[in-house]
Amino acid sequence: MDINDDPRELRQRLRELRRALSPAEQRQAALAVAHRLENWPAWVGATRVAGYWACDGELDPAPLLERAWAAGRSVYLPVLDDDEYSLRFAPYPPGAALRRNRFNIPEPEAPPTEWLEPWRLDLVLAPLVAFDLTGTRLGMGGGFYDRAFAFLGDPRAQDGRPVLLGLGYEFQRVASLVRQAWDVPLDAAVTEAVLSVFSATEGLAFAPKSSLPPVGEKL
Repeated sequence: MDINDDPRELRQRLRELRRALSPAEQRQAALAVAHRLENWPAWVGATRVAGYWACDGELDPAPLLERAWAAGRSVYLPVLDDDEYSLRFAPYPPGAALRRNRFNIPEPEAPPTEWLEPWRLDLVLAPLVAFDLTGTRLGMGGGFYDRAFAFLGDPRAQDGRPVLLGLGYEFQRVASLVRQAWDVPLDAAVTEAVLSVFSATEGLAFAPKSSLPPVGEKL
């Protein structure tokens, strides 16, 4: 796979490979990913962790979210923000009630007043279809994560900003992808085989956020 691959064909091919994995293979990979992050500073220091509901064979973040709960961290799942056609993040405690959005993906039933703005997160576990050696991410094509985290392109947003960590299988790593102007690159990506860090993540997730306005308020 190289830079000349058609993104639509690449997306279709890799999605087929994901779906072809057995439940046991998916579970084994998810556990391996959780193990690889045990001592990574950006994971250890994060108190507000955003996950996702795995669909279409995506690498399941459930083992990571279970470990976050056990450690007393706050866990969130993305919810569609219809006003901005983007994402915000709703609290997801163990046993939280869920509803399905217009894409049939489960979301927490928490009211919008409890939703978190993307910039308030410490660590974001991002699903992906492919990623390359520079951290360029190929998603499902909707652009939701790129819109939600577009603020990271502003140099002024670097203090205390969330760390974007892509989760995938090793076969989703490709040599290179075309990075569009609107693409938000990953800080790191983890597979069952290796954790790859693309930017200086140490310290990004640890800046104090105690001075931020309460949840539900915007800047």
